[in-house]
Amino acid sequence: MERRYWVIGGDYSDCDFGALEPGSEQISGPFNCEVKARTEWQRLTFRDKAGATTRFTIAAEPERIWQ
Repeated sequence: MERRYWVIGGDYSDCDFGALEPGSEQISGPFNCEVKARTEWQRLTFRDKAGATTRFTIAAEPERIWQ
């Protein structure tokens, strides 16, 4: 079994993180390893000295058997 990971996020309109700024959406992946996804998350999160309205998260697909 294998799980795939995605890093998703972008710049939000305010610190409530309710809505992304149009055009700032970013998706990276898929990553077959959580460590690689976490490395990408760190790169995206801290590349601009951690902006107050920038947020990324790691999303994992349900485990399944890839053929």
